[in-house]
Amino acid sequence: MTTPDTKRDEDAVRRYVEKMGLTLAQIGMQRMPARVFAALMTTDEGRLTAADLAERLSVSPAAISGAVRYLEQVGLVGKEREPGERRDHYRLYDDLWYATFLKRDRLILMWRDAAEEGIDALGADTPAGKRLVEMRDFLTFITRELTEMFDRWHRERGAEPS
Repeated sequence: MTTPDTKRDEDAVRRYVEKMGLTLAQIGMQRMPARVFAALMTTDEGRLTAADLAERLSVSPAAISGAVRYLEQVGLVGKEREPGERRDHYRLYDDLWYATFLKRDRLILMWRDAAEEGIDALGADTPAGKRLVEMRDFLTFITRELTEMFDRWHRERGAEPS
């Protein structure tokens, strides 16, 4: 957390938020959600209201609304409200990276299961079926590797897997 002894260069922070947002957009994230995510990552609190985000990014509240909705759907941020308050706060999850990739793991399982259904429909020996067999086998491999990787991550961090 920033204390009176540790002042941040707010111009440098703004430039970094834009650079990080651009980088995330270049790897496939939508531009506004990328900027919102970057803004949340650079706050000491890890949480901001929509109004705070709009002000920091110099954009409309509507742009923030769409961005946080997307970020919630993909599991990168959560919405919370303090008792008695009328404004929502958007926050980063604790253990963000583990939670994000765990959600991706579930999506990979759904994709693998869809490939399995296609194999049943097309037949494993047809050209299309063979492609689906390879997809299913690859996704099964990835799922197994991710599970082991999650366990190693928790051991490295000194925490037990959940």
